[in-house]
Amino acid sequence: MYEKIEKEYKGLDILVNNAATNPHFGEMITADAGIWDKTLDVNIKGPFFMIKYAVPLMKDKGAIVNVSSVNAVRPGMFQGVYSATKAALVNMTQTLARELAPKGIRVNALLPGLTDTKFASAIISSDEICNHAVSQIPLGRYAKPEEMAGAVLYLVSDAASFTTGASLVCDGGMLV
Repeated sequence: MYEKIEKEYKGLDILVNNAATNPHFGEMITADAGIWDKTLDVNIKGPFFMIKYAVPLMKDKGAIVNVSSVNAVRPGMFQGVYSATKAALVNMTQTLARELAPKGIRVNALLPGLTDTKFASAIISSDEICNHAVSQIPLGRYAKPEEMAGAVLYLVSDAASFTTGASLVCDGGMLV
């Protein structure tokens, strides 16, 4: 992929790491090594290696956004493994923000709350679970994907040119 980007576009300006998995719903202590491996591979190692190979193409200017989760700040019930990896992603974002700033590359994180995506479909498709989740959100609803897209657009734009290492929380007030 990066070879094709280099060949066709001669560089890369923006990278958004927006992949996640949560194969375990239950007490953290019951998660086996396979669950940990899969969750770490997708939620931590995936974004790391995407960044590692993107940086040489950014040529002294770029913006990276790692999509984490509000679970990075407040672990979700029975989502301990997922929450731990999302917290690690925020820490990795801050580390890389410091390391890549001298290269002109900004690295930030987006921490979405409940958003109507395929990933959250198990929550949103159950009236009982969804109603409980929404009752925890002061705005009284879950987000639409385009609301997260707007936040990412800000983080990669020149409007955020002095922002690096930040975690932008978009959760309808859930963490307040």
